[in-house]
Amino acid sequence: MLDIRRIRFEPDEVKLALTRRGDPGFPALVDELRSLDEARRLAVGEVNDLKARRNEASKQVGELKRSGGDAEEIIVAMRQLGERIGELDDAVRANEERVQEILLAVPNLPLSEIPDGGEEANRVESSWGEPRKFAFVPKPHWELGEGLGILDLPRGSKISGSGFPVLRGVGARLQRGLISWFLDVHTRENGYLELRVPYLVTGETMTGTGQLPKFADESYLSERDDLWLIPTAEVPVTNLHRDEILTAEQLPLRYTAYTPCFRREAGAAGKDTRGLLRVHQFDKVELVRYERPERSRQALEELTREAETLLERLGLHYRRVTLASADLGFSAAMTYDLEVWAPGVGKWLEVSSCSTFTDYQARRANLRYRAAQSEKPEFVHTLNGSALALPRVVAALLETHQQEDGSVVLPEAVRPYVGVDCLSGPA
Repeated sequence: MLDIRRIRFEPDEVKLALTRRGDPGFPALVDELRSLDEARRLAVGEVNDLKARRNEASKQVGELKRSGGDAEEIIVAMRQLGERIGELDDAVRANEERVQEILLAVPNLPLSEIPDGGEEANRVESSWGEPRKFAFVPKPHWELGEGLGILDLPRGSKISGSGFPVLRGVGARLQRGLISWFLDVHTRENGYLELRVPYLVTGETMTGTGQLPKFADESYLSERDDLWLIPTAEVPVTNLHRDEILTAEQLPLRYTAYTPCFRREAGAAGKDTRGLLRVHQFDKVELVRYERPERSRQALEELTREAETLLERLGLHYRRVTLASADLGFSAAMTYDLEVWAPGVGKWLEVSSCSTFTDYQARRANLRYRAAQSEKPEFVHTLNGSALALPRVVAALLETHQQEDGSVVLPEAVRPYVGVDCLSGPA
């Protein structure tokens, strides 16, 4: 969430930044926050004055009683003061609840360097590789998967409904091998600590990273236990140190975790629904960093490069895209999307989003560090990125490395993890 002090002292700058989000309702919330904040401070000031008067009156009552005087008038006045204090305390609590409610509904401020506008203004920063030239018409991955006997969409739909594919035989092994390879690269080469985290989390945990209340309709809830299925490992991993104060020596913290991810994708019906392009349950390896504020921008470059390296070793043509201000995720201040070219479907597929959240998530989850023992705690900066998200990587890999006979040659990097060099024939 945003710092209420910044809203108090720099309202115009905050409103201007929120205007870049493309929703005219966000700047109006800043005005409401300022009004509530002023009312709260006035009420608190009045409460403090009344309590001081009540304390002084209490002393007078004691003195009168010791001297045998009549304190009834002062006692009545004290009772009236108490009632007024109670009314003001209730008003302050209601005010603070409303302030918290609004702060949770206001997105992060975009960094100044990202372009203005919506999806059409997203900026391609770089690309790697070239689209493969085929001597035949490349097939989409769902045709390849069916021919190889590694993808079963009808039975997945029968079990759980649309958006829940089944991988069979070497197809399942390919996905498992990719996950293991991703984790090994991140832990052995990039200095990340692997975590195994719960897939069900509390509402407080979902709120800490910004999934709630904004994305409740796109998330799965186990109502009986009041637990949420995670949409990404970002949620439990970022909350790992919630309400803790870290030392400067502990930073940076770098975690990686594999989890299945669950997303209802509300409003996405009919969009890219074939094959593995848009599913409700998918596997992903996530990178999460806790950084000092002065390091977070450079850390975004490092984290993004770690994801790009995997794509290069897989031989996938990709591009890096900076998201424009109105296309930015709710909690993010800046995001690079990595998109791979899938020749069978003829489109770019997003396989990674790498973001810095500045101190936005840290304020929601109370993630702090102390730069020195004598200094006050500060909020860390959090970052995360998919490295990488499946199954779109599998889709692009099958389509890019397919052969005319329907087989698929695997990149050398993952062959030891899958146990074969080539996918051919029914599994």
